[in-house]
Amino acid sequence: MSMLQIDRELDARGLNCPLPILKAKKALAEMTSGQVLKVIATDAGSVRDFQAFARQTGNELLHQESNGGEHISILKRR
Repeated sequence: MSMLQIDRELDARGLNCPLPILKAKKALAEMTSGQVLKVIATDAGSVRDFQAFARQTGNELLHQESNGGEHISILKRR
């Protein structure tokens, strides 16, 4: 992954569905168009959830990775 400028980071570790998505939605609503949000979650379903969330909301899913039980999703606000 190339170096992305992260404008805001959301720690959703320990939260289960749907809380990581709801918190990300709230964070994105407070951001301006073009800003980038990094979400760190431990819920294994968050990878799939953020893919669907990006499709449904029009926000761009820039990157996803999983490492040691943590799942990172990086979204760009439309």
